[in-house]
Amino acid sequence: MDCNNILVRLSFCSKASRLKLMRSVIKDAADIVGLNNEQADEVVLAVNEACMNVIQHSYLMNPDGQIEVEIAADEQALLFRIRDYAPAVDSASCCSRDLDEVRPGGLGVHFIQTLMDECGFLAQPEGGGNLFQMKKYIRQ
Repeated sequence: MDCNNILVRLSFCSKASRLKLMRSVIKDAADIVGLNNEQADEVVLAVNEACMNVIQHSYLMNPDGQIEVEIAADEQALLFRIRDYAPAVDSASCCSRDLDEVRPGGLGVHFIQTLMDECGFLAQPEGGGNLFQMKKYIRQ
């Protein structure tokens, strides 16, 4: 997707409290492209989980990290790119815990993979960090 398809870019520090505003923007973007309420809730949850993973696992709860979220759309999909400036992540180590294990936490990766149509890490961006992309197809 090119720059003409970008709906919004957000940049915020790695504090969980900042995710509230991000969720609101994502909900609005989902509404703009015509996702129904269930689909909108799915993308909000998935992007929130991805950002929370950055806060917890990439920045280790350090509130001084920077997270950038870019939201773009075309006729077919809503696209989310999440960038951080933390040390590079080994994508093979990003996995959900065993779903039969009953305990809180550890389901973010599972939610992302289940709720989004496509997701994965892109090549390390210039300047370091990580770039994660998720896509939700627009179905009428």
